[in-house]
Amino acid sequence: MLTAVPETPEAMTVPEVMSALRISRFKVYDLIRSNELPSFKIGRARRIPVDSVRALMRDRLEEAA
Repeated sequence: MLTAVPETPEAMTVPEVMSALRISRFKVYDLIRSNELPSFKIGRARRIPVDSVRALMRDRLEEAA
């Protein structure tokens, strides 16, 4: 049985994260290297789960409060 592809993606590319958070490519990779933004690779393609981006934003908002 085939399942439909979700309308909203479960994982984002680095450029999509850059655009969503309005940060540079360097900063995205810096967050990945420091394990603040979990990611995974499929072949050479790096993907960041949408939930990881949301968790990063939530954590940063809590720190700022």
